[in-house]
Amino acid sequence: MKSRFSPSPTGLMHLGNVRTALFNVLVAKEQEQEQEQGLFLLRIEDSDRERSKQEYTDALLRDLTWMGLLWQEGPYYQSERNEIYDKYYQQLIDTQKAYPCFCTELELTLSRKTQVSSGKPPRYNGKCRNLSTEQVASLRQQGLVEALRFKVGENTQITFTDLVQGPKIFQADDIGDFIIKKGDGFASFMFCNAIDDALMGVTHAFRGEDHLTNTPRQLLILEALGLRHPEYGHMPLIVGHDGKPLSKRNGSQSIEDLRSQGYFSLALVNYLARLGHHYDVEQDRKLLSLAELRQYFQINHIGRSPAHYDEVQLHYWQKEAIQLLTNEALWDWMKDSVQNLVPMHQQGLFVEAIKANIVMPKDALFWAKIVFDTNETQEDAKLCLAQTSKDYIEAAKQAVLNYGADYKKVIEEIKHKTNLKGKNLFMPLRALLTGVCFGPELEKIFLLMGKDKLLLKLNK
Repeated sequence: MKSRFSPSPTGLMHLGNVRTALFNVLVAKEQEQEQEQGLFLLRIEDSDRERSKQEYTDALLRDLTWMGLLWQEGPYYQSERNEIYDKYYQQLIDTQKAYPCFCTELELTLSRKTQVSSGKPPRYNGKCRNLSTEQVASLRQQGLVEALRFKVGENTQITFTDLVQGPKIFQADDIGDFIIKKGDGFASFMFCNAIDDALMGVTHAFRGEDHLTNTPRQLLILEALGLRHPEYGHMPLIVGHDGKPLSKRNGSQSIEDLRSQGYFSLALVNYLARLGHHYDVEQDRKLLSLAELRQYFQINHIGRSPAHYDEVQLHYWQKEAIQLLTNEALWDWMKDSVQNLVPMHQQGLFVEAIKANIVMPKDALFWAKIVFDTNETQEDAKLCLAQTSKDYIEAAKQAVLNYGADYKKVIEEIKHKTNLKGKNLFMPLRALLTGVCFGPELEKIFLLMGKDKLLLKLNK
């Protein structure tokens, strides 16, 4: 089994891109337990010379490596394979499966509009399909831009079984003759993509369902050339909270942005492996390594409905990843803004105290400011303090004067003097010291603040 990921380097990788790469990595390893060799191939589809940039190629290689999605073959570059494509163009021309087309973009646009207004599918009208050799020569002499079209048979059906969507049927008459070589002389996506899959021995190709309409065209090309096609699986797209395809407007971010914010690759991998795919109950909520995700991944568990991006779920996996890290690794992750606030001798205690209460480095900064700097009192804490008596505050001050950072003795004395218990005993103290009504264990907050800081907070 050999799968592939074939991105176009025209922008930064986002969640949809990397999920496609991940699923192809996971499926390539699915058969290992049956002693079949699984391979994952990387191919850079840089045939669009205007939009393809080396900086984007470098970024996607960096992102894939950071995610642990390593390839066993490649990377191959389509921009270096034009001679191969030319060979197959000539084969199609020689067998009269392709022909030159001199139609302008304006002509094609007007033709499509006319067809749509008549209730017909917008397909090529065949104007250049039957040009004679003399007519072709004359048009070339005029210097007209020339594309190459694939000749689609009439009154036929293209059928295949999609690995995700199930049986599919397309009518050739609805497709029409399509361009396989653009007017600039470079291969169209659907042509070079199909040729490369066949020549590179790709057996399984998973991609977004927005590519589904390309598949019958690619099957026609490969059939005409006598080349083997892979099995295709078209995954539903990821959608945002508004049900529309994920974009910057409704939550999409680049992998580069997510990495710079402090997300862990293991968290992203676990989240994306379950975005449009489900694991059995025993693995569903467990943080799994990439090897374990491969082991339990099943093609028939890929859903057919759109996958909804959910930041809450991403944060769940981020918190799960945090719990696996050593305190030293978490400290390195917290960035300079945190490290500059926390005294060196309290680093370990600080990390241990807040570990269960953070998702991102900015959360660590929030707690560092509360303990070692200044912070504003939040509204729920203000409400709590408004209901807290002066006697309670005085009792808290005296208890700290007596026992310093010994939390158990301090809280016991407050309890003895106020006769309070439960939430009414603990919450005012938390609000007084931290300005919030949630957070790490107060016993650890006491140790981090120390007697002088505790008294400063209480007096304020």
